[in-house]
Amino acid sequence: MRPRMKNPVFVVPDAYRAMMDLAEATKKTGVPETTHHLVHLRASQINGCSVCVHMHAAELREAGESEERIDTVAAWREAPFFTDAERAALALTEAVTRLADRPDPVPDEVYEEAAKHYDEQQLAGLILSIAQINVWNRVNAATRQVAGQRP
Repeated sequence: MRPRMKNPVFVVPDAYRAMMDLAEATKKTGVPETTHHLVHLRASQINGCSVCVHMHAAELREAGESEERIDTVAAWREAPFFTDAERAALALTEAVTRLADRPDPVPDEVYEEAAKHYDEQQLAGLILSIAQINVWNRVNAATRQVAGQRP
């Protein structure tokens, strides 16, 4: 498998830095780093981005997360390994990632459950983190970036 082109974030001047700056900003909002990784893994699974699935599963392992948690992110509703706050973040991730799948893309109950666990700054950081991983997934899928290969 070969990519169609060099990753666009390295082709467009300043794009990579902008993506990294957004990631750094979301890390400062108080959302646990593990939650960011779980959210990134789940969105990447939905979007079929092998680059990001591979990378975020590896980050979770490096952070000391159990194989049970990593292996069951796609089935988080049925798995006992996640906190209520993580479940709320994963539900929000699925809604924000699948905007076209329902008439009300992010239902009030999904948003309100997330708002129970995260204050306004954290919720903003979580939403931006979800948006950012969706950008990465779309860029990687469009250009057929290959998992495990460095730019």
